[in-house]
Amino acid sequence: MAITFLKVRVSNPARPKKAKTFEFLVDSGAVYSVLPEAALKALGIKPTSTEEFILANGEGIRAQVGNALFEYGGKVRAAPVVFGSKGVFLLGATTLEALGMVLDPIRRQLKPLPMVLMEARAAGRIKTRR
Repeated sequence: MAITFLKVRVSNPARPKKAKTFEFLVDSGAVYSVLPEAALKALGIKPTSTEEFILANGEGIRAQVGNALFEYGGKVRAAPVVFGSKGVFLLGATTLEALGMVLDPIRRQLKPLPMVLMEARAAGRIKTRR
């Protein structure tokens, strides 16, 4: 199976001009994106919570989580980011979805995510706005 890498600009939501471009491994099996703790601290991004995660080998860990802005394909979106180990740059599903992208598992390429927005009405009817 092929591996997909993307160059994505990451910035501090409180100071968006404080930014850097990193090369990420796209990991659609990961919920959140991961950057090394040192890289996030260099951008001035601070943790807002600590969460429990399960690694690919089944091991459980606790890691700090903060928020970052991710820029790719002309879009800038906010998403949670995990303070990870040195050299770990993973782009997770939450960030991909925030950017309006999904990974095609066969071609290992990003494609636009259908952006569906609906509002429910009385009697179970659904109306879409154009």
